[in-house]
Amino acid sequence: MQALLEAGIPLAAVISNRPAARGLDIARSHGVATAVVDHREHPDRESFDRALAARIDTFQPDLVVLAGFMRILTPTFTRAFAGRLVNIHPSLLPAFAGLDTHRRALEAGVRIHGCTVHFVTEELDHGPVIAQAAVPVHEHDTEDELAARVLAQEHRILPAAVNWFLAGRLRVNGMRVSLVDENMTETALRVPETS
Repeated sequence: MQALLEAGIPLAAVISNRPAARGLDIARSHGVATAVVDHREHPDRESFDRALAARIDTFQPDLVVLAGFMRILTPTFTRAFAGRLVNIHPSLLPAFAGLDTHRRALEAGVRIHGCTVHFVTEELDHGPVIAQAAVPVHEHDTEDELAARVLAQEHRILPAAVNWFLAGRLRVNGMRVSLVDENMTETALRVPETS
């Protein structure tokens, strides 16, 4: 969320399921509306997701970004926001879907790790890929060191992907996402150049 704010992307609101989430304070300090839909106040996942969707709808967003939202959403929720619901995941999907991605990457001995911005579908961490960024895995990396390199890339590609969406430059065909350039020709997606 901080990266989105720093990129100048207009946020309709920041909503959290945790009342003490740090992101709420950051959003308020930038004049962004905030809301809390506490999952502990709902008897099950379905009722929480209905309440969350209703609260999101009050802000009428063009896009819902799940940056840092660590709950599995129901199919009813993902269908309600289909095509305008994105997530950032700390791995090069489809590798290492789910949790503990950095530990799992180190245990698997991969040489390249990274992050993925993708459209959210009913299947966890398997929606159409919008953008990915890779980082090297060094021989003596710790989880924290690897996570820090991946996080730096997350902060680069999430704002880029959101800007592409808001500019109407993304085309989805099944599981393939194309980026339409200014001349309205489709090109292969690429991560912005490393500075």
